[in-house]
Amino acid sequence: MLRDITIGQYYPTKSCIHRLDPRTKIVGTMLYIVSLFLFRSFSGFLVVGTAFAGILILSHVPFRYMLRGLKPILMILAFTVLCNFFLTDGEILWKWKFLKITKEGLQRGAFMGIRLVLLIFGTSLMTYTTTPNQLTDGLEKLLSPLKVIHFPVHEMAMMMSIALRFIPILTEEADRIRKAQMARGADMESGGVIRRAKAMVPVLIPLIVSAFRRAFDLAMAMEARCYHGGKGRTKMKPLRYGLRDLFGYLYLACYLATVILLRVWQKI
Repeated sequence: MLRDITIGQYYPTKSCIHRLDPRTKIVGTMLYIVSLFLFRSFSGFLVVGTAFAGILILSHVPFRYMLRGLKPILMILAFTVLCNFFLTDGEILWKWKFLKITKEGLQRGAFMGIRLVLLIFGTSLMTYTTTPNQLTDGLEKLLSPLKVIHFPVHEMAMMMSIALRFIPILTEEADRIRKAQMARGADMESGGVIRRAKAMVPVLIPLIVSAFRRAFDLAMAMEARCYHGGKGRTKMKPLRYGLRDLFGYLYLACYLATVILLRVWQKI
């Protein structure tokens, strides 16, 4: 389960999506997320799914990697769908004591489930095709207008980049500690929810200690290299838009226009 967390992981391959400017991918991901909450029917998700499928094909990222990212949220996904099944009023299809399933509940549960799946797919694809350093540079460039109001843009982008970089590292560390505890006789697979939660204590405490140790080592390394924030810093490889980014923004413009037209004319 821990190895199935895909946030912060990068899939190295040569594709036109990987070579896009990180600003293009960040803007595209934000528009994609916003569009998911604009639709009110399944026909809208068909548009989103088609647009996502085109980008996925161009990125050369295997679809099984997208599916692997769903495993850590299966419980949340199932809980959300079931809550909509049983707690939505409408035409009753099945009832047993205080439990009931309605036609509207089935539709709403399926709607919310598809929305969550597409949301995870979109954010996972951005991290698969963009390195943490590229994300840092892209966020810093996009948020640079906030420097006028003395907002610490560089520091914020750096913190987000470090957080993304540490997710897969801490995931592997947790998996290693868990296997070490199981080799010593710890039982983490059997029992109820409360017993399993208590069994995770021998994993969480070493993991927290390891995280603080890594943070301290990183801080010492940054200070040893005379890091003092973003003031006066230059880039060895400054970001520059290319022709592929122009086509990327045209693709986003067509997608956004389609979303608006469907939203206004068909009221989806």
